[in-house]
Amino acid sequence: MPLVTTIKERCRVCYTCVRECPAKAIRITDGQAEVIPERCIGCGNCVRVCSQSAKRVMSSAERVGEVLGSGARTAAIIAPSFPAEFTDLDHRQLVGMVRALGFEIVSEVGFGADLVAQAFRELLQTTNGRRYIATSCPALVCYVERYHADLVPCLAPIVSPMVAMARVVHGLHGADVKVVFIGPCIAKKGEVASEKLLGEVEAALTFIELRELFAAYGVTPETVEPSEFDPPHAGAGALFSISRGMLQAAEISEDLVTGDVVAADGRSSFVEAIKEFETGDLDAKLLEVLCCHGCVTGSGISSDAPLFSRRSSVSRYVRQRLRTVAEDVWQQEMQRFAGVDLSRAFEAEPRLMAEPSGDELAYILARMGKVQPDDELNCGACGYETCREHASAIHLGLAESEMCLPYTIEELRRTLKELASTQEALMHSEKLASMGQLAAGIAHELNNPLGVVLMYTHILLDEAPKNAGATEDLRLIAEEADRCRKIVSGLLNFARQSKVIMQPTNTCELVSRCLQTSPAPANVEVDLRCDLDNPVASLDPNQITQVLTNLVTNACAAMPDGGTLTVRCEGDETHVRISVTDTGVGIPQDHLGKIFEPFFTTKETGKGTGLGLAVTYGIVKMHRGDVNVASNADPNAGPTGTTFAVTLPRNGRRSFENIE
Repeated sequence: MPLVTTIKERCRVCYTCVRECPAKAIRITDGQAEVIPERCIGCGNCVRVCSQSAKRVMSSAERVGEVLGSGARTAAIIAPSFPAEFTDLDHRQLVGMVRALGFEIVSEVGFGADLVAQAFRELLQTTNGRRYIATSCPALVCYVERYHADLVPCLAPIVSPMVAMARVVHGLHGADVKVVFIGPCIAKKGEVASEKLLGEVEAALTFIELRELFAAYGVTPETVEPSEFDPPHAGAGALFSISRGMLQAAEISEDLVTGDVVAADGRSSFVEAIKEFETGDLDAKLLEVLCCHGCVTGSGISSDAPLFSRRSSVSRYVRQRLRTVAEDVWQQEMQRFAGVDLSRAFEAEPRLMAEPSGDELAYILARMGKVQPDDELNCGACGYETCREHASAIHLGLAESEMCLPYTIEELRRTLKELASTQEALMHSEKLASMGQLAAGIAHELNNPLGVVLMYTHILLDEAPKNAGATEDLRLIAEEADRCRKIVSGLLNFARQSKVIMQPTNTCELVSRCLQTSPAPANVEVDLRCDLDNPVASLDPNQITQVLTNLVTNACAAMPDGGTLTVRCEGDETHVRISVTDTGVGIPQDHLGKIFEPFFTTKETGKGTGLGLAVTYGIVKMHRGDVNVASNADPNAGPTGTTFAVTLPRNGRRSFENIE
């Protein structure tokens, strides 16, 4: 059974556990943090940092219940960090409560730590040039075995204080005694289950689980008789739960001049120390490393007291014990159990995965918008030290692109931009639809009487004498009626813009044909540029022709005294862009926000209907494209003129991302 699992209902996918996991044993799958059992080292960082209590630790309560109900003799060995958890209890009250659960023997792991400290002192005196890593922390041992297999020979061949004390108990009370460890460490559960240590300890309870057992059995300080620990009693080994406590117990000095002994603790420091020890940058003879900031901060502790408060609680208890435990008695016990076998072997269990190739890594990075080295911010928000480590984890299936905060922010920005554009298009579409319905109704109602007016006006013109005074009036009526007919025709065209028929179209040929069918005035020079390697795009050629006709007509109308009309086709793999630029009078800034509104025009009365750009905008938006305008109407600010740029997706749908 996995040491740690995720309670999916509570997980808010904040990536905190991913960031804090030194083994990168947590992956995000389907939007949920999932602990990978074969990579987990049991350090408990994820449990400690999860504000939502979304991590569940494997329970040993059921197994302990089986041990207590088996009828066999049982022993509880309690870790030296217990003063940091049970600050409200005297140690004798705690021992009495543990006995009330059914344990016959209750001993201190601190004495096992004394034996281990002595073993390390002797090992350091006979290193013969070898370098060692202390093995008191089971999470550290697991980390080395799985992720730094080359360092396994450097693991000191000495058992942890828990195993040492279990062997003392078995030697003192018999091999049939079932031993249960009680402490702050989740990794102890994994150590107990190790094939190399089977039978040493039956189960490992955390302090949190012990409190739950007290509650389940109705055990309280008031209902038990205080009791002392069973001998042998701990000496300075009770300091093991504090960072560098092993060195003090072993009377080993962390000399900063010689550098023979180096201690490190905490998630970041222990990982860095192991890396430097492996590369040789750290050449210490003994590296004493803890995954936590001492066992007093283990994930199996329920106390929320600050670190140094917990340390003080342990230190106070040790001072008290050293005053009450006779030195000569402790020395005799140390000599008595000097022959206990404290050796053990370690075996590499590599968990390293194949790294992605350079091209695979580059592809993943580019997918997150990291094309250039400067794009790799290495901010660490994803839980990985560098962007390349994150990309490698994505390749291995341990992470997702969305874990990158800058990428996610950029995606949100793009999404907001797309939503804003879609909303704008929808509002414009609704406005056009309403105006179209109104326009269609008006156009049909006007068409019949307008046709009668035109018909009878032309009849009267044909019958009237050429020099009659009414002839000019009739001609004016005919011209204005004909202009009304064109307006009605424009209204009908405006009302019909409701559907696009996409088909592969050569954009350059379409633009060229449009310019031929709608020639510019003689005083306007036309410059057509086609910079498309692939001019084919999926669009409605008839409607895009109408768009171009409207833009070219407006551009020519803006240059009554002549000028240059530049039409340019360009684009990339996902979009084509057609721009129409004139050197005319320009559009005033206060008009730019209104030019796509139906019936708004800057032309003189009778020269425009105000529907051309509205129809253009509607057609472009129905193609999932964008139309942008840039204009200068102030000669003092530079050359006047206007550019309309129409951007259309090649495949007929919007795409904000070049890489799928």
